[in-house]
Amino acid sequence: MTDFDESLMLPGIEKYADQHTSPEMPVLARLSRATHLRTHQPQMLSGHLQGAFLQMISHMIKPAAILEIGTFTGYSAICLAQGLQEGGKLITIDCNPEMEDFAKPYFKEAGLEDKIEMHVGDAAEIIQSLTGPFDLVFIDADKESYVRYFELVYPLVKPGGYILADNTLWYGRVIKPGADTDRETAGIVRYNKFVKQHSNVEQVLLPLRDGIMIARKK
Repeated sequence: MTDFDESLMLPGIEKYADQHTSPEMPVLARLSRATHLRTHQPQMLSGHLQGAFLQMISHMIKPAAILEIGTFTGYSAICLAQGLQEGGKLITIDCNPEMEDFAKPYFKEAGLEDKIEMHVGDAAEIIQSLTGPFDLVFIDADKESYVRYFELVYPLVKPGGYILADNTLWYGRVIKPGADTDRETAGIVRYNKFVKQHSNVEQVLLPLRDGIMIARKK
């Protein structure tokens, strides 16, 4: 997939961080194993360290409503849903109908079938049918469309709410010469620049796993 090392950390550091992070929930461990056995791109899974980070963020914010763009097999949705308020809801969107059959049994096993609402189809169209407001948005879908997704969700995010975007370091390609020569890298570079220049957000780009950009709506 890439000529660059997929790890942006020193050798052994991510393993050390994993070892000093709260253990993975059993349902997530089973989901991770199934993802590696049954999908062609298991590296798309959030995984233990990033999942624990998303779960911690959700507990800190205590959101009433979360929007996730890019479900994959449901790992990140389960993590994000952990911090929902009583009666809260997470809406997750994926373009692949096969992911619905994959993820939903794990949502049920996690006790979240009433808290997670999954939509299948074109994310841009589905977002335009939603009313919000959302306390937290997590973008982890096609990289070329990140700016478009941000523009669509921004009006639906509460003031003080957060928009998180995954893969914003894109295997280190964002700092390599010719970063705009492939569409996915160009999409990430464009997104990072867009958020940096946005007049009504505060942002931090964390070098966690493959990079997470956190933007807070002022």
